[in-house]
Amino acid sequence: MSPNRYRAELFQAARRYRVELLWAIFAAANYAAMIAWPSWETIPFHFVWISLTVLYGFRVWPVRATLIVLAVVMGMTGASIMVDAFRGIQLWDELFEVPLMAAMFLAMVWHARRRVDALQVAEERAEERRSMLERQERFLQDASHELRTPVTIASGHLELLRADGEKRVELDVALDELRRIDALIERLLVLAAADQPDFLRVVEIELEPFLEEVFMRWSEVAPRAWRLGPLSSGVLLVDPERLRAALDALLENAIKYTGEHDAIELRAMTDGGGQLLIEIEDEGCGVAPEALERIFDRFARADAARTRSAGGVGLGLAIVDAIAKRHGGSCTVRGTGHGSIFGLRLPHFVSTGASLAALRPAPQLGPGTGADLRAAEREPAGL
Repeated sequence: MSPNRYRAELFQAARRYRVELLWAIFAAANYAAMIAWPSWETIPFHFVWISLTVLYGFRVWPVRATLIVLAVVMGMTGASIMVDAFRGIQLWDELFEVPLMAAMFLAMVWHARRRVDALQVAEERAEERRSMLERQERFLQDASHELRTPVTIASGHLELLRADGEKRVELDVALDELRRIDALIERLLVLAAADQPDFLRVVEIELEPFLEEVFMRWSEVAPRAWRLGPLSSGVLLVDPERLRAALDALLENAIKYTGEHDAIELRAMTDGGGQLLIEIEDEGCGVAPEALERIFDRFARADAARTRSAGGVGLGLAIVDAIAKRHGGSCTVRGTGHGSIFGLRLPHFVSTGASLAALRPAPQLGPGTGADLRAAEREPAGL
C-alpha cells in the first residue's frame, strides 16, 4: 500500500470515528488528571464515566467492542483508585464507585440497544410495506387487464349476436351478468387501490355547485321524491372524483332500497370547526339494528335474504368507508323508523359564511321530475 493511500484511508477512518477519538482524548486527559491530582480524582473519574455513557447514547457499538471498552475503563479507573487507596490518599469505599458507574453505563447500553432493535424492526416493516405496495400495484395493473379483457370480449360477442337479430332471453341474462362482473371488478380495484399513496388527488372545490351537480345527475336516474336539503356554503379540500364515487354509491344504495314515491334527500352541514357532514336520507326499508355495525364491511348486505338485483355485490358502502378514511373522515348510519340516514363526515372544510339564501324551504321534486329543480337559494345549515 502506497503512503498516500495509507494516509487517505487513515484520514477517512479518523473522520468516521471522530466522535470516539474526541472522547478518547477527553478520557485520557481526565485519567491524567486523576493521576496528577489524586486527592481530586473523583471529579475526573466521574467525567470519564459520564462522557462514556453519553457517547454510547449517540454511537451504539457492537457488543464485543462495548465490552472491551467497558473493561478497559473499569480497569484503568479502578487501578488508579486502588493505588491511591494503598497510599492512603483515597478511601477503599471509593472502589465501589467503579461497579456502580459500570452499572449505569450498562443501563444505557440496554436502552440504546433496545432503541436500535426498535428502529431495525420499524425499518423492516417499512420495507415490507413498500414491497407489499409494489406487489399490490403490480396486481392492480395485471388484474385490470387480465380480468377486464375476457369480460369485454365476451360482452362484445354477445352484443354482436343480439345485433344480428338474436332475441333469446339467455343473451340478456348473460350480458347482465357480465355487466355485474365488470362492476364487481371495478369496485374491487378501487378497494385494492385505497391503500396506495397516490389514491387521492386532493384539490379545493366549491361545495354547493359540486353537490348540486351530483344531485341533478341522480334525480334523473330513478323516479323518487328527490329533495335537495340545506347545503353549507364553503370550500372543501378533497379528491373530487373519489368524493363523487362515494356519493354515487350512497345514492345508488338509497335507490335500491326505496320505492317509486319514497323520498331521498341530500344535504350538507358543518359544525363550524372545519368538519363537514354530508347526509343522504331515504324513506326506504331502513337498516336492521344488527346490521349497523357491519354495514360498511366488504360484501356486507343489510338483508342477506334480498335478491341479488336489490342487494348488489356488497362493495358500494365499503368503497364509501375506504374513501372517507383516506380523507381522514368517517361514515355513519342510523335508522329513522321510516328509513335510514347515511352520513359522510370529512375534515378540511372552510365555510364562506351565509350564502345569499332566503329562508325558504328546500325544493322538493316529485317522482321523475329532477330537471324541475331551479336555482333555489338556501341557507347554510349547522350540525
